[in-house]
Amino acid sequence: MPTTRWRLVTGAVTAMAVAAGLAGCTSDEPSATPTVDVPVSTSGASSTAGGAPSSEPASSAQTSSAPGSSAAPTGPGTVVSLVVRAPDAVTTVLDRDPAPAALEASRAVVVHAPVVVVAPAGDEAAQLTAASAAVRIGAPVLLRGGGVDDADLRTELGRVGAERALVVGSAKHAQLPVPVTEVPAGAGRDELAAATGAQFGDVRVAGRGNDAVAPVAGLAPDGTAVLVASKHAAEAAGAPAPSSSADPGAARLPEPGPRPVAPEGLVALTARDAPVAALATLRAAGVRVVDCAGGDPRATHATVAAISAAAPARVVALGSGFGAPDVLGARVATARTGVELPGGGQLVFPGGDGKRYVALYGTPGSKALGVLGEQGVAATVKRAARTAKPYRALTDATVVPTLEMIATIASAGKGDDGDYSRERSVRELRPLVDAAARAHQMVVLDLQPGRADFLDQAKRYQSLLELPNVGLALDPEWRLTKHQKPLQQIGSVKIGEVNRVVDWLADLTAEKHLPQKMLVLHQFSTRMIKDRSRLDVSHDELAIVVHVDGQGSQPAKAGTWKAIRAHAPHGVHWGWKNFYDEDHPMLSPKKTYAVRPQPDLVSYQ
Repeated sequence: MPTTRWRLVTGAVTAMAVAAGLAGCTSDEPSATPTVDVPVSTSGASSTAGGAPSSEPASSAQTSSAPGSSAAPTGPGTVVSLVVRAPDAVTTVLDRDPAPAALEASRAVVVHAPVVVVAPAGDEAAQLTAASAAVRIGAPVLLRGGGVDDADLRTELGRVGAERALVVGSAKHAQLPVPVTEVPAGAGRDELAAATGAQFGDVRVAGRGNDAVAPVAGLAPDGTAVLVASKHAAEAAGAPAPSSSADPGAARLPEPGPRPVAPEGLVALTARDAPVAALATLRAAGVRVVDCAGGDPRATHATVAAISAAAPARVVALGSGFGAPDVLGARVATARTGVELPGGGQLVFPGGDGKRYVALYGTPGSKALGVLGEQGVAATVKRAARTAKPYRALTDATVVPTLEMIATIASAGKGDDGDYSRERSVRELRPLVDAAARAHQMVVLDLQPGRADFLDQAKRYQSLLELPNVGLALDPEWRLTKHQKPLQQIGSVKIGEVNRVVDWLADLTAEKHLPQKMLVLHQFSTRMIKDRSRLDVSHDELAIVVHVDGQGSQPAKAGTWKAIRAHAPHGVHWGWKNFYDEDHPMLSPKKTYAVRPQPDLVSYQ
């Protein structure tokens, strides 16, 4: 097979129109949310235009009829460039390993590619060079080795109709079914220009591993930077163009053709460890990239704003932390709304030092039930902000003022419905809920159900729970049997009833594409929640807080904290309550945050 190092000859170029339409999109306007009711690609099984990849080269007819794409007419002197399309799946999560991910990325978006760039799977420097070349000339990047068989590589070259391969570094190419042109890993601007016939921008040093993701994501087809590893920086900056010894009859790379038109509505999401070869293929296809460092697009204001602006109808995710395709699809649908929680983003507790909450407890208009009701609406919001303020100097987290509002109040009288619980109306609660939203404060509706069922009471407040800043709290102390009355005993709840609320609230949140909901479970006795180990913490739509409500001396409170935390379900967060009158003494903010683990929610009553 001929192996050459040469400069391309300028030739006539015929423009090609690429219409990469999205499957299922029939309107010029994006739908409100990306649906997930079509097949989704899982790791190692990305979508292809016709199902399984073909081992035959793409003919002109095949290229012209590829779903979601169109190609230029063919004939003497015609140059065909990269043809791309949207993946069949609404949500595609690529393999975490670089070589399989590169293959999957090509299968997902590439219909036809006259040139394919090949680099060794174990050479990060070569992959940086390959990424720069691929984005500039419009070509997918495939990796040799690293879990990809040569047979799979040859099959993919055949499927995309490759005519030439640009081989970077030490990737062995004896078995490639097309002629090749070689460039070294760390090639400079002139070397790449000599090999491709295209002009490149400045040489830029990119870091290793995760530090290479952002530079590759930032590559643009015009003035494409030449990315090099630090060990090649000096060599690449001063490398002269090699003289060509190519046989005039030897095969040559095609002239770079028109830029591919990115599939409408397709967005790439990158985690910190996104595989750069796969990412380079998507950038070569013109796909927009959104950085989702931790893998969850709901996590920060920046990711929510970026996805809302992009309004994706299809996503391809690269790197770890994205979860299964259906999980990611639901998260993207939520992020696409652009609606955020107080403190930013759509997660109640983003990873690391993300958010913590400081709450006033009580019910509007009642001084007897807690500090929340000791003043009017405007003054309550201001008091919540003042109460939270001292905590901000004690943590790197965003501290969110919060109102825990008793919506149903345990009552000494059984009432008309006989449940010993007075249900406040939505109309009564709404003014404070709206004022909290305007002040970017969280609201938690607290249920003291008496003999009623928690779920029945929660459903009364669905209109409020459909607001993004409103969560829910269950207070089992006030959950009574049909023979019990308030204040005569400590109530309790079976875990099945709690889990029915969990399921309902999660389903409501998912159906409305709402940000995560905080669900608080109050507890100061192990008997208050029966079989707590079976608490369902699997719902991605909820962040569950076990709120330890012990009062009295600080040694007694510490003992309650330890007892309630023992054998807790994995993944719950923790709340601590400070009582103005009942604690001896009440902890200062500094001492409250000295409690370990540091409470995620601190409330005042």
